Amino acid sequence: MTVAVHVPEELSARIPVEQRGAGLDRDAVRLLVSRGCEVSHHAFVELPRLLRAGDLLVVNTSPTLAAAVDGQAGHARVVVHFSTRGDDGRWAVELRDPDGKGTTRARAGGPAGLEVRLPGGVRLVLDEPLSARGDRLWWARVSGAGVLGLLREHGRPIRYSYTERDQPLSVYQTVFALPPADGTGSAEMPSAARPFTARLVAELVSRGVQFAPITLHTGVASAEAHEPPYPERFSVPEASARLINAARAGDGRVVAVGTTAVRAVESAAGPDGVVRAREGWTDLVVTPERGVRVVDGLLTGLHEPEASHLLMLEAIAGRAAVDRSYEEALRGLYLWHEFGDVHLILP
Repeated sequence: MTVAVHVPEELSARIPVEQRGAGLDRDAVRLLVSRGCEVSHHAFVELPRLLRAGDLLVVNTSPTLAAAVDGQAGHARVVVHFSTRGDDGRWAVELRDPDGKGTTRARAGGPAGLEVRLPGGVRLVLDEPLSARGDRLWWARVSGAGVLGLLREHGRPIRYSYTERDQPLSVYQTVFALPPADGTGSAEMPSAARPFTARLVAELVSRGVQFAPITLHTGVASAEAHEPPYPERFSVPEASARLINAARAGDGRVVAVGTTAVRAVESAAGPDGVVRAREGWTDLVVTPERGVRVVDGLLTGLHEPEASHLLMLEAIAGRAAVDRSYEEALRGLYLWHEFGDVHLILP
């Protein structure tokens, strides 16, 4: 980000919008709309009037896991954040220190061989760093029980220090979440879709807006260092690829709901801009240099000024437009983070 933006603490959304007052639903957040450097202010429930028949929303169906579990490493209490299941059965994990307020703070990664005792007699042993980029995330072997059963029984949603209290897992599921057959999901909520309600989806469909489901299981974000995302597992089904290509061939706009949807769709697009059904791992990082081949617009939350996601926004909208919209978001006292307000970038 080019402008020095400081997000005041009071602009962090500390609880979900539906808990802020009687009669509020998830769609009671605000919506900042930017078209180039033109910015306008709306309520999220106005979204059906801001899109048009033939537009296509690409939505992530990955459910959120209760990915945080308390453990013991030697005499020290730790919190394990389970990020991503590897093809070899190991899990990428981040170990963090409890901060005494119900959330966590960063701790030094490793060392290899460190054993963590988890509830139910489960043992986790760190193997090696996930990447040469840093030692925040480690591959770990888990014995004594399956990880997904451990998370169902003893896990809770990953929570960061700007939130006020623990929330039930249902608060972190979007209306599009579909549990896959293998039980996996996202370590953190694909939060751009959180404001959608069944009623709003029905209104969008009635106005001729279509939906293309994809899946990308998002790993644990870098809350402090704002690293680019690590490889993540994704799937773009044949039916969604056809819908995206048809929208692009007509006069519809392809609007990704969340940076995860951008990563999945752009990973399935060839240099010719045609999207083909694809699944596996993606290590794509969308930057202004790489640009986008398919996505015309993006619905997204408001990201920290240092966040690597902002490079993706620049790739879609351009640097001047992103700077302008963030200045307006601060001036308008929009709320940040996963329970906050949202930003619609249109061409």
